[in-house]
Amino acid sequence: MAEKEKLRIDKYLWAIRAFKTRTLASDACKSGRVKLDGNNIKPSHEVKVGEIYQVSKGIERKVIKVTGLLENRVDAKTAVYFYEDITPVEQTMAFKSMFQAPLLKRDRGTGRPTKKDRREIDDLKDDFFTTEDKTEDKE
Repeated sequence: MAEKEKLRIDKYLWAIRAFKTRTLASDACKSGRVKLDGNNIKPSHEVKVGEIYQVSKGIERKVIKVTGLLENRVDAKTAVYFYEDITPVEQTMAFKSMFQAPLLKRDRGTGRPTKKDRREIDDLKDDFFTTEDKTEDKE
């Protein structure tokens, strides 16, 4: 594994597999989705060991601490040795809970839901999402 003393942030984010391509990493830096101490950084910013970056990728937000410099892209198991994910647990769980909607399953052969069944299903879905929103407001 080649380590360098000078390494661009876009190349580093690509090498640790934060982004699929270096172009996507560069575009993220240009559009302000990669920050150092709350300030936007350019794709040519030099990465230093110990720095902490906030990376936004879609609706996912990560806080990454640099533990080593990695010039070339490697497999995911090796890449985790070159950064530390210090994203707060609440933020990680909030992101994951967005994808855990209730799974409604009907028995095979029961046919299409009637109008009454559909209304009950809609009420059930609405109740699930409104109770989540109420708990988030209390915190």
